[in-house]
Amino acid sequence: MQDQTAKEKVTEVIHDDIWGSIKQFWEFGYTYTGNGDEVTISVGLIIIVILAFILTSLLLRLIRSFITSKLMEEDRMKFISVFKFIKYFVYVAVILITLSSAGIDVTILLTASAALFVGIGLALQELFQDVIGGVFIILDKSLLVGDIIEIEGRVARVFEIKLRTTRALTRDDKVMIIPNHKFISDTVYNYTQNHKTTRESVRVGVAYGSDVEKIREILLECAREQKGILKKPEPFVLFEDFGDSALLFALHFYESDSFVDPKVKSELRFKINHKFKLNDVTIPFPQRDVHMFYPRGMKNENDDERE
Repeated sequence: MQDQTAKEKVTEVIHDDIWGSIKQFWEFGYTYTGNGDEVTISVGLIIIVILAFILTSLLLRLIRSFITSKLMEEDRMKFISVFKFIKYFVYVAVILITLSSAGIDVTILLTASAALFVGIGLALQELFQDVIGGVFIILDKSLLVGDIIEIEGRVARVFEIKLRTTRALTRDDKVMIIPNHKFISDTVYNYTQNHKTTRESVRVGVAYGSDVEKIREILLECAREQKGILKKPEPFVLFEDFGDSALLFALHFYESDSFVDPKVKSELRFKINHKFKLNDVTIPFPQRDVHMFYPRGMKNENDDERE
C-alpha cells in the first residue's frame, strides 16, 4: 500500500511539477491581437521553427552534394549559383508552412507586418534592387560563374554569384564585389556570353616606304608562333590607315582565354619588335616640322642685338 502511494506521488510530481514546468516553458511567449484575431509567439513555436530551419538546411546540403558530385567543374559552379537562390525561397516557404502547421494564420502576420515591411522597403531600397538584380541574373542567364566581364573599365572573371552581390577576380588578383543592380542599370561587357573565344588585336605603325606585303607576312608569322593564339579562326592583318607619321596596321587574332589577354599581347609585341629589327623595318615616332617666319625687318633687328 505504501509502495502504491509512493508511486502515485512520484507520478504526480513528474506530471505536475516536471512536465508542468516544461509545458509552461514551452507555452511561454507573447500574444498579439490584431483585427480581432490572436497570434501567439511562444518558445515552443520558436524552437519548432529553428528545428525546421536546421533540418531543411541539412536536407538542402545533402541534395546539393548529391547533384554536384555528378557534374563537371564548370557546371557545378553554375548549379551552386542557382541553388543559392533556390535555397532562400525554400527557407521562406518552410518557415511559413511551419507557422501555419502550428495553428498560426500566416495572413494575419503578413497583414500586421505590412507597415513594417513598407518602412524596411524604403530604408533598404537599394538592397532590394540588388536582390531583384540577382534573381534576374539567374532567370535570364545573363551572367554565369566563370564568365569574363568588363565593368567600369575593369576586366574580371566571375567566381561567385550571391543574392545581393557578385564577386569577380581581376587580372591583378583583386576581388571585385559588384552590387547585382549594376548588371541591370549599367552596361556590362560579357566576353564569354555566347562562347569562350574572343577576337583581340595589336596595332603598330611602320615608316612610309616600307614593303606592306612584307609587313603583313611578319605580323602573321608572329601570330602563328605566339602561344595562346588560336590557329582557327586564322589571324589576319588589316591596313588601317595612312597616319601622319606612319602606315598603320592591326594584327587581329583569336584567343580562348581573354582573361590572360594582356600577357599574350605583351609577348606578341616583343616578337614583332624583334622581327622588325631583323628585317630592317622602322617603327617611326611622331614628327613635326616647325617653320619660323619673321616679319619684314625683325630678323635684321634680332641679328643686331646679338652683335
